Amino acid sequence: MVEFEVMSEVVRKAVQTTRSSARSMRGFVADIEELTEENSDFRRVLYTGKNLQLVLMAIQPGEEIGEETHEDRDQFFRVEKGKGEVWIDGHRSKIKSDDAIIVPAGARHNIVNAGEKPLLLYTLYAPPEHRDGTAHATKADADAAVEHFDGKTSE
Repeated sequence: MVEFEVMSEVVRKAVQTTRSSARSMRGFVADIEELTEENSDFRRVLYTGKNLQLVLMAIQPGEEIGEETHEDRDQFFRVEKGKGEVWIDGHRSKIKSDDAIIVPAGARHNIVNAGEKPLLLYTLYAPPEHRDGTAHATKADADAAVEHFDGKTSE
C-alpha cells in the first residue's frame, strides 16, 4: 500500500486522483516534471496499466539502479535532473537532464549517478514490472523487497 504520509503534496494529489474512482478509468494526468523533481524515493510506482507502468526514481550520488535484464519488457527513461551514465549491453553513454533512454527487452542495463546531486528520472515499463503502489525509500529497501507485478492495475 502507498505510504501517503511520506509523499510530497504534489505526488499525494497525483496518486489520489488516479485511484479515486473504481467505476470509470481515469488514466494518469499530472505534471510529470514536477512530480519527478519532488520525488526523493529510490522507486515510487505512480500508475500501473495493463500494458504500461509509470515509475519515479531518485538515485543518490554514487548509487546505481543495479545491472538488470528484463527479457520480456522494454523500458524508457527520462532524466529530469542530474547527470550520470547508462550502460546498455556493455555500451556506456553519459546522460544528463532532459535525456531520454530506451532499453529494449533482453538488453543488460544499468544507470549510475555520476553527479554530486540526486539523479531524478522517471521510467516507463512495458509491460509493468512492479506491484502497483510500490514505494521504496532507498535502494537498500528496493534490494530487500521481493515484489513483482501481480496483475493488479491502478484502475
